[in-house]
Amino acid sequence: MAGTIDQAKMKFSRIVNSRSYTRFSQSQNPDEESSRVEVKLSVDGEEEMDGTEQGPVQHDTYTRPSHSRPRNRWRILVWVGGVLVIFCVGLLIGYSIHRKSDLAPCSSTVPPIQEVPLNYSPSLDWSSLVRLLNDKLSSKAIEEKLSEFSQSDRKAGSFVDNKLADNIHDIFKQLNMDPWVDEHFVKLQYPDKSKPNKVLFGSEDIGSPDGFLAYSETGRKEGRVVYANYGQLSDLETVQNETYRLSLNGSVVLMRAGKISMAQKVMNAAKMGAIAALIYPDTADYKTISGETDLYGHVHLGSGDPYTPGFPSFNHTQFPPAKSSGLPGILAQTITANMAQAIFTKMGGDNAPDRFKGELHSYKLGRENDSVTVVVNNNLADTKIHNVFGVIKGYVDPDRYVVIGAQRDSLSLGYAKSTVGTTLLLELASAFTELKKDGFRPKRSIVFASWTAGDFGNIGVTEWLEGYWASLDRKAFTYISLDGVVTGVGSFRASASPLLHTLLQKTLGKVKSPGLKTMQMDDGAYPFLAMSGIPSVSFSFVSPPYFGTNLDDKAHLDSITNQKVVELSVLAAQVAGQMALRLVHDQILRLDVTKYSDDITNRVSAIIQRVDALKNNKVNKTESLSTKWLNAAKSSYSRAAASLNTDIGNTDLNDMEMCRIINNRIMKVEHNFLSPYVSLREVPFRHIFLGNGWQTATDLEKYLGDVHENKTSFDIDQVLNKFALLTWTIQGCANDLAGDIWSLDNEI
Repeated sequence: MAGTIDQAKMKFSRIVNSRSYTRFSQSQNPDEESSRVEVKLSVDGEEEMDGTEQGPVQHDTYTRPSHSRPRNRWRILVWVGGVLVIFCVGLLIGYSIHRKSDLAPCSSTVPPIQEVPLNYSPSLDWSSLVRLLNDKLSSKAIEEKLSEFSQSDRKAGSFVDNKLADNIHDIFKQLNMDPWVDEHFVKLQYPDKSKPNKVLFGSEDIGSPDGFLAYSETGRKEGRVVYANYGQLSDLETVQNETYRLSLNGSVVLMRAGKISMAQKVMNAAKMGAIAALIYPDTADYKTISGETDLYGHVHLGSGDPYTPGFPSFNHTQFPPAKSSGLPGILAQTITANMAQAIFTKMGGDNAPDRFKGELHSYKLGRENDSVTVVVNNNLADTKIHNVFGVIKGYVDPDRYVVIGAQRDSLSLGYAKSTVGTTLLLELASAFTELKKDGFRPKRSIVFASWTAGDFGNIGVTEWLEGYWASLDRKAFTYISLDGVVTGVGSFRASASPLLHTLLQKTLGKVKSPGLKTMQMDDGAYPFLAMSGIPSVSFSFVSPPYFGTNLDDKAHLDSITNQKVVELSVLAAQVAGQMALRLVHDQILRLDVTKYSDDITNRVSAIIQRVDALKNNKVNKTESLSTKWLNAAKSSYSRAAASLNTDIGNTDLNDMEMCRIINNRIMKVEHNFLSPYVSLREVPFRHIFLGNGWQTATDLEKYLGDVHENKTSFDIDQVLNKFALLTWTIQGCANDLAGDIWSLDNEI
């Protein structure tokens, strides 16, 4: 009994005197259906208070008087009574400790860096959390922040951009979000004010636009002008077909903005032998612009600093001079609609096809002697940029986190593109901080990120991903982009990993069809998804575009939304906030792995149809081409996804260790679709379904289609290589999703 008393007193002493924090871990009791929660107290290290003491322990002792007295009946009764009192006190202390452990929420062991206070309370239920979050997203605060952050001249690395970064850092600090700053030294390109860029038709000056395309080659080039609609490959093939027979080699290609990114247009023209590219906004695509509206953009078909491909642009990083393969290597310049009309008026040749026509007065394809000169005098500048971060740490798995991010810079005024997103980033940070004060205990962490140099090709985002690749791998499990979330009221559109489709749909609720589309390379979330293999989502309330123009200001956004900017901003914050909330609230990550089953099935079926078409046409050597193993890999993934759902259904969600194991399997899916067979430097967007390059399923399908249409010859070795790499990437993902090595269902 003395040992029991001593032990109870010792535990009580440690509880009272220790300034450490309580942490919780769960172990499964094989003799009972319920799980047992062990309370761990950290006192100058890790000691488990389960009845077995670790290391030397200083015991409190009871010392008798040195002298003895007669043991009469009264003294014996007093002594026994005292022992009983001490015993009862010990029992009460033990019961109190046990009671606290029963009330504590189940969790896995938290790493030493995460401290959970003794007054840790169970997380609020879902409906209460959603209601609280919506209540804390203040329309008044959003309106005030929109006014505060609506500043001109927010070019990356400028004084205004840096000042805004400091303000965001201070706000994160006030919210106790442990803010930090990430610095990079990058090359940015701007026009030379003393030598403006210009365009001439023959010897006549067409104009010197204020807009520009960063990372264009510099110099002066003259060549025959050819109009090529949106500059898609199909458009360029049309002007070169048997009907028009126009050569693009050595030409200046005139294209209208839209459909694909400016970088894709310029690269397509460069591949056809063009020496320069001109891009203008047609009023058919840009309803709200004037004829004098300038366009701003970049031509890097990639992301990040194009002069440190695959490497982070940290100061003093040592590597030989390099240049991204995504740079087109030709002159590129934007012009206004009025300048384009002046060129069309002077052009001859055939009338453009109907699908090439917009709302200008005339559209000609061009003739041999229609000569245009393009002069580009942009300068590269070494620039220090800053990304700013804050974090709300999780209480169960703090090393797993959702990232919510927004671009804050802009080459134009950028009100819709970056001001709204930055405002909502800070409002969500404030709302989640207040939720925490009200008792919300997120299981996982939420990182809030303010990026810069987004208008130069997602440089801030990409350099961070490149710099901390190993730290982010299998830890950051979702990225939510706030870029351009409110551009109008026309409709709601979203781009997301298939893993996030179900969560997005359930978050939107009554919106039956959110208008899902494939994520494009110029999307701020694209590097997370296609380069780093992190499930990502971007969304927007949209109207006709005016990004990349100086019409992207408060007045135009108010006009196009019927004065509902604040109202729509609150709705956008609720969408992003509820998605993040669900991802850090539930025991099992809300990433639906079965959605990829449908996507893989559709893509594999399209490839099989192409192969069957070639075999039906008896194309040479196609008889040796089998789709059996690609189809088997597809089936393996479907079975693994279904098996995971079965495991989730059979799992006790109070078993935190099992939940973590299942979440590990889920988190690996997107990352495992990054092809391990290509170089990050040469093919940064390695995703086999959502990336860009020869490793993608889309590229294989297109190649087989080109062979079928006699656009290229059939190379059996190339096709077999692509089939093998695609098959094993899918199969590898299926194997990892299946779990332990003894659980694999591999038919290959």
